[in-house]
Amino acid sequence: MTQGWHLLRLGLALLFLRLFGERDPEKRRVAAIRRTVATLGELKGAFVKAGQFAAVRLDLVPPEAQPLLASLRDRVPARPLAEVRAVVEAELGGRLEDHFAAFAPEPLGAASIGQVHRARLHDGTPVAVKVQYPWLSRSLRADLAWLRFGLRRLGRRGGRFDAERLFEEFSRGMAEELDFEREADSARAIAANLAGDAQIVVPDVHPALSTRRVLTMTYHPCVPVTDAAGLARLGVAGADVVAIVARAYAKQVFVDGRFHADPHPGNLFVLDEPEAARRPRVLFVDFGLSRTLDPTLRAEIRKAMYALMQRDASAFVAGMERMDMIAPGAAPGVVAAVDEMFERLSGVDAPLGLGGAQVLSLKDQAKALLQDTPGVQLPNDLLLYARTMAYVFGLGQELAPEADVMKLCVPPLLQFLAEGGDGSKP
Repeated sequence: MTQGWHLLRLGLALLFLRLFGERDPEKRRVAAIRRTVATLGELKGAFVKAGQFAAVRLDLVPPEAQPLLASLRDRVPARPLAEVRAVVEAELGGRLEDHFAAFAPEPLGAASIGQVHRARLHDGTPVAVKVQYPWLSRSLRADLAWLRFGLRRLGRRGGRFDAERLFEEFSRGMAEELDFEREADSARAIAANLAGDAQIVVPDVHPALSTRRVLTMTYHPCVPVTDAAGLARLGVAGADVVAIVARAYAKQVFVDGRFHADPHPGNLFVLDEPEAARRPRVLFVDFGLSRTLDPTLRAEIRKAMYALMQRDASAFVAGMERMDMIAPGAAPGVVAAVDEMFERLSGVDAPLGLGGAQVLSLKDQAKALLQDTPGVQLPNDLLLYARTMAYVFGLGQELAPEADVMKLCVPPLLQFLAEGGDGSKP
């Protein structure tokens, strides 16, 4: 099928959801979402990335669509070795064999913008080589134009979002993820920030074998953090994994302000090594989606946290306005919704007013606030910040329900609050 036909199908599916989604029977609504997701997968590239972007937009996407959109990361077919070879040789010069003693023909995994192959350097070092799809940069401009057109049309049909702002956030993020040199810089910076914790591992970047479209990093044998059988084989307790992951993200988010913003089982692993049972280590990979929060935003997050602990809805919403989360004139309705959300958290006896279960409850209530309250839209960086910590608490519930994840996060959180989130004292 031609791309034009796929785009027509996508447009019809999105139009159906916009016009009839709110009142249509659930089965038909889910079927329309499935058609949309299938078409995004067939369009590949920026459209798959757009679906993944939408999956985390709790303020825009209905709950039943989020897991279906998130599944796009598992639907990308691998490209043949000949295409991969062409990119590597164009980027690094010479032949593939000049740089690698061995290069696996089948990838470890394929994603929306590229795929990863195991390889071995001539000195014997095992590496993972991430290679960008050759057609992606050529099609990106046209794909983004179609996405902008579609967002504008949806916005004009009563959409409760700022289409232009949403497009700018997506296109900026897409450009950043396509720059593997930026990803390498992020990996090195986050590795330096976490260097004091021996149980956290970020693979070394091999700069001589890395460019904007090829990224070579040291390969480590490992198992996904959610692989129960793999963890059991290694003798690693889920509670130990949760403690390491919570420690790592709490420091990134609260202390460093620069963080790995794409936590999921395909990016977090436990190293498969003899010492794993006694002292497990967690491996972080894929730094294409990483974020640095500016000092002003971090200071506003700090104020919002104080308002949350004090259950002060007016102060919390004032912070939301300063963070550009509320449309003009919508604040009174948002105050009422936040006040109701805080009421449900009253009486909680936990560190800083929130325990692990309450954080997950707050996540669900915040999701409802974003989806049901007119005039609320999160900046994407702030949403990634919140989603990252929500993932940590969710991982705790999955691997070690008895673990007190909030307690693990308290030391770096207290440091963040004491410094005002911008390095200044309160």
